[in-house]
Amino acid sequence: MSETAGYLRFFPYERPYANQRDAMDRIYNALVRGQDVLFEGACGTGKTLSALVPALEVAREEGKTVVITTNVHQQMRQFVAEATAITRNEPIRAVVFKGKASMCHIDVGYEECQALRDNTRALVDAERDRAQLERRQRDLLAESQEGDAGATEARGAVMEELGSLEERIDDLTDQNVCANYRNNLREDTEPFYTWLFDDVRTPEAVYEYADERDLCGYELLKDGMEGVDLVVCNYHHLLDSTIREQFFRWLGRDPEDVIAVFDEAHNVEDAAREHATRTCSERTFDAALDELEESSDPRAADARNVLSAFRRALVDTYEDAFGFGDRERVDESWTDVPIVHEDRRDDLTLAFLGGYSGQGIDGDLESAMQLGQRLDEEYEEAYRDGESQTRTECQTLQAAAFVSAWMNEGAKQGLYPVVSVRRDAGTDEVYGRAELYSCLPRQVTGRLFEEVYATVLMSATVQPFDVTEDVLGLTDPVTMAYGLQFPDERRRTYAVETPPLFASARDDHEVQREVTDAIRDAVRFTPGNTLVFFPNYGEAARYRERLERDPLSATVYLDEPGVAAEDLRQRFVADDDGVLLTSMWGTLAEGVSFDGDDARTVVVVGVPYPHLDDRAEAVQAAYDAAFDGTETGWRYAVEIPTVRKTRQALGRVIRSPEDVGVRVLLDRRYSRRAKSDLGKYSVNATFPHDEREELLDIAPEKLKFAMLNFYSDHGVYDGEPPRP
Repeated sequence: MSETAGYLRFFPYERPYANQRDAMDRIYNALVRGQDVLFEGACGTGKTLSALVPALEVAREEGKTVVITTNVHQQMRQFVAEATAITRNEPIRAVVFKGKASMCHIDVGYEECQALRDNTRALVDAERDRAQLERRQRDLLAESQEGDAGATEARGAVMEELGSLEERIDDLTDQNVCANYRNNLREDTEPFYTWLFDDVRTPEAVYEYADERDLCGYELLKDGMEGVDLVVCNYHHLLDSTIREQFFRWLGRDPEDVIAVFDEAHNVEDAAREHATRTCSERTFDAALDELEESSDPRAADARNVLSAFRRALVDTYEDAFGFGDRERVDESWTDVPIVHEDRRDDLTLAFLGGYSGQGIDGDLESAMQLGQRLDEEYEEAYRDGESQTRTECQTLQAAAFVSAWMNEGAKQGLYPVVSVRRDAGTDEVYGRAELYSCLPRQVTGRLFEEVYATVLMSATVQPFDVTEDVLGLTDPVTMAYGLQFPDERRRTYAVETPPLFASARDDHEVQREVTDAIRDAVRFTPGNTLVFFPNYGEAARYRERLERDPLSATVYLDEPGVAAEDLRQRFVADDDGVLLTSMWGTLAEGVSFDGDDARTVVVVGVPYPHLDDRAEAVQAAYDAAFDGTETGWRYAVEIPTVRKTRQALGRVIRSPEDVGVRVLLDRRYSRRAKSDLGKYSVNATFPHDEREELLDIAPEKLKFAMLNFYSDHGVYDGEPPRP
């Protein structure tokens, strides 16, 4: 590897770490060949620059654009910081892009925005045409006054055209327009682009710049994105196929001219599944039927027939599923009711087929779709013409499209039909929704990876690579993994052999006592703050109560669902002897750093398997079928994602070469010895090899001595260390 490698012009610091340089070289070579990359790097690897630097070089060489994307706000800020540093060395044109909802100055929805934009452009174009015609008629007037008869005749035609144009402008002026976007079109926006590309500007800075000048920053960004070097954005710009098509058009790039970099790639699976899932609520069907009642179109009767039948079937399905007291227990969160059978179609489909009567479902749905499309066009026209102050969404079109998808796709592999219910907090009414839940994310991601030039998927927890390849639909990617680059002697990772916290054992008082004692020891022998992660918020609250029965010297902080975690985090890190109890599935388990003294020790209590409901079982079954293995579903859908969550939690501490810390796994299933007596319940082998090698099995009663010796050896205690 030559020190003069071309991509180093994009590296903004004096020199890369050894592994960072190796990663950049391998990623560069892969991207030159158009190959996808799976890149795992622990904290300190410098993943962002390892991927971004070679990607920018290949994009510069090949005339492409790099799109780097994440679903974690902190990482978005990191991308902006790295791009800003890069442009100090090697100027790049970079855009940081957010959705319209966060950048709109007048707070309207997507459909309204589209109509306003079209109306406004039509008005400005007409005003420009008028200005041109007025200049032309003045020139012709001068020529006619000099005796040119032809000019007199031509001026008459121009004046007639001007009259028609004035009428059109009057009509357009009466319609809904966006004043901010109108200023975009009428004013010189070159100063904005000079400002934009003079640095790397955040969406908030763009919004402020535009708001001060009564411009539309979102539309300015869209218009200025063509051919840029780098775009920073959210997952949905790439994972939603409709948005992606528009997004690439704004870039002025075909898909094969885009290099996509996904950060926190272990989250892509769930994000892709979410984007592929379709839902339609009882409220949408009610609105569609109200809409159809007001229509005199002859197709309305057929549309009402099929949509009302599906709506009745939806209600009958969830009502029939309620047992004694179930309706009263429904709360404001969506709760699934069982409808699926192994040997026949789901209950909703059967109820629909049994309750429908008419000329034919397909024909009625076709009438509903056609009428819905016409109504949608009418709503668009009414909003454009100023007859409506909002752009009405056509509920008939939405409901008909969903029922068509339910009937045509509901039985396909990888799609799982679901009915859910919730209670309206305002009316206390219980209502339902139908959902086609997508179990196989590769149906979304596989197509994306085929379309673009190449991708880099990076994360601290993307292994096992073969599983990620299968789940996301990658074909023969280049794989690379780099462990923690910080000194081994400055950290310890213990697998403490407390009883396995199976769900059935969590209420056992003796198990609770052993776990509580181990947590107490970890907190007491930590010189500073301790993070403790539990399988859920309920367990965190349970152990808060147990810890407070015999108070610790440390302050106990409890993270709770529905409460902003950032304020709690700030109070915790400002402490010097605190213990923060939270859920592994909360917002503090990944994407949040606890550097240096912010937290010395991290404890993971139990193996944090998610709640295994019918959806989780459907995903397992889909993976079993897709990948031909009876245990594949459990491994792919449950065990590996759970261990990734554990690994993410462990990564909240030891964030720099100077950090000293301990990582504790409280559950015998993590130990090497568990394989012999716990069999398939052991998770030790699911960790990557280098991380398994760091795990030290230890008896619960010896944890305090091990921590005391470790922290004492590093001189971290302030004063006399605690006594065992």
